[in-house]
Amino acid sequence: MAAQTKAERQAANRRAHFEKRQAERAGRGPRGLAESWMERARAVAATREKSGDEEVWNDLARTISVWVSRYEQ
Repeated sequence: MAAQTKAERQAANRRAHFEKRQAERAGRGPRGLAESWMERARAVAATREKSGDEEVWNDLARTISVWVSRYEQ
């Protein structure tokens, strides 16, 4: 097994944690899965923001806005 950097280990741990929580929430059906993906989206946005991506939150907001517009009526 190749040596991992700290960032690679952290990414693998985050992915494993997400997959575990997603599997737990899947038992609650689509609502649980949606909650899991929303949580993951916030985590990804926060990480990218720290890396200097200034547009990430605007992109997430636009994506959610389009979804809300489609189903709100």
